[in-house]
Amino acid sequence: MSTEHQTSCISKSRSVIKSLLPELRTDAIGSYLVCIGSKELMGFDPFLAFFEFNFTNKLNDHHHRGFETFTYMLEGAQTYQDFVGNKGTIRAGDVQWLTIGRGIVHSDTPTGEGLNRGLQLSINLPSGDKMMEPRYQEVVGEEIKKAEKDGIEVKVLAGESMGVNTPVFTRTPTMFLDVIMKPGIEWHQSIPESWNSFVYILEGKGVFGSLKFSTDTAHPLLVLGPGDGLSVWNNSTETLRFVLFAGQPLHEPVVQTRSFVMNTKAEIQKASEDFRFHKNGFENARSWSSHPISRL
Repeated sequence: MSTEHQTSCISKSRSVIKSLLPELRTDAIGSYLVCIGSKELMGFDPFLAFFEFNFTNKLNDHHHRGFETFTYMLEGAQTYQDFVGNKGTIRAGDVQWLTIGRGIVHSDTPTGEGLNRGLQLSINLPSGDKMMEPRYQEVVGEEIKKAEKDGIEVKVLAGESMGVNTPVFTRTPTMFLDVIMKPGIEWHQSIPESWNSFVYILEGKGVFGSLKFSTDTAHPLLVLGPGDGLSVWNNSTETLRFVLFAGQPLHEPVVQTRSFVMNTKAEIQKASEDFRFHKNGFENARSWSSHPISRL
């Protein structure tokens, strides 16, 4: 008999409308399992990119404008530096939220021994927030709020679950939950009906959504359809762990390069000009460079 946990009344559970395996990419920095941003899934408003990474080398000083990033370490450690003075190291279980806004130059350096593995999600900013001042937030794992009850644990990294809310502030309304379910558990999570959402499996097998989609492969991404929540069952004999993301669509045009995410081509050209001439948010880029970081 299953044990049920329900955060609120759900009238229509979302179903899985697409299942994707990550696209493996490797470069000088390390390896990536790319989901959102791959050929199979582009333009999933407000999400720009999502991947599981294993950094082996430093991501050197680079620049951005116009979006947010959320980084969640699973193993190892990573040190962040930027040109407005922010610096911090996140370790397994820690999270980092960077609202890039009008401009940032920063670096990321793997500083743990062994694997330096984590998840990173890039989220678009509304047009009115693209030129805001950058904002950096960091929460260590011990401070992340959890909802726990009878075989289920939900780390509330952004949003709300089972009556628990996070202190993390996101400009684009976002939900990010790390869910661990023991065998025989049934769970129901409310999601704002107008939001887009997806699930990424980290461990185990589960049954998801109103059509009871069963996972049978490690690390699939499940795109969810319309509804006001998600129902999940762990009918296996092993622990199920997954992350649930949801975000409010912006319904705005998107023009995207590797460095900038704006609404028009003219704004992309202006961002490139601002960086090149060190103005409109990129003034500190003229003289700043990151410092060497030693392994922990």
